[in-house]
Amino acid sequence: MSPYSFRNSNILVRTTHGRAAAWRLGLPFIALLAVALPASAQTVNLFPADYQAQWTRIAIPPTHPVSDIAQWHIDPSKRQILCDGNGGHDWLRFSRELSNFTFHVKWRFTPVTTDKPKYNSGIFFRNDADGNIWHQAQTSLGGGYIFGVTPVDGKPKSFNLQKEMKENRVKPAGQWNVYDIRCVGDTCTLAVNGEVVNTMHVGLEKGYIGLEAEGYRIEFKDFKVRQLP
Repeated sequence: MSPYSFRNSNILVRTTHGRAAAWRLGLPFIALLAVALPASAQTVNLFPADYQAQWTRIAIPPTHPVSDIAQWHIDPSKRQILCDGNGGHDWLRFSRELSNFTFHVKWRFTPVTTDKPKYNSGIFFRNDADGNIWHQAQTSLGGGYIFGVTPVDGKPKSFNLQKEMKENRVKPAGQWNVYDIRCVGDTCTLAVNGEVVNTMHVGLEKGYIGLEAEGYRIEFKDFKVRQLP
C-alpha cells in the first residue's frame, strides 16, 4: 500500500454548522517495560486497511480553514507519519476515542539552517470533541512537557507544566526522541526518552489522540497504543 497524503480539506475537515471543527488541540518508562500489561490490554491498530478514514486533518483554530497544501503523509506499511510543516497550523486526529491507554511514539525534527529556529509540534491526548479541552505533550528543543486547557471545577483552565521538568531530555533536531504517554482515569503521565517528566490530573477519563503541525518538518514512527482495563 502506497503512502497517503491528505489534500482535500472538504473531506478531511469535519464541520459544525458549516465551519471547520478544530480540536486542539505515573510510572517511569523503565518501570513500564518491567511490568507486564494486564492480560485484558488490547493493541489499537492505528493503520488498518481503511486508515485514510481513521486519520482526519482538523483546523486550528476552528475559524481557520485547512490549507490546500497536503502536509501530512501516512505510510501504513512502515507505520510512519510525516508532516512537511508547510501547510499551516492544524492537527491530525485518530478517530477512535480512548479511555485508559498507553501511547508510545518516536519523533524527530528535520534540521533547518535558519538562525535560531524555534522547532515546534506536539502530540495530543485526552482531547475532547469540540476543542475546548486539549492536552499536549510538547515537542520542542526547549523540552518535552504537558500543557493545554483542562477542566477545573467545571471550567476550562490553561496550564503549563514546563517548569516542573527536572531536566530537558529532548535530543537535538535530527535525532529520534521517544515519548510514552499513559492515561488511567484522569491521571496522565509523560515520559521523555525513558524518564517521567510530568504527571497530572486532566479532569477527563477519555478523549482523542493526535499529532500537531506547527511550521516545522517532523517525522513520527513506531506507534504503539494499548488500551488498558
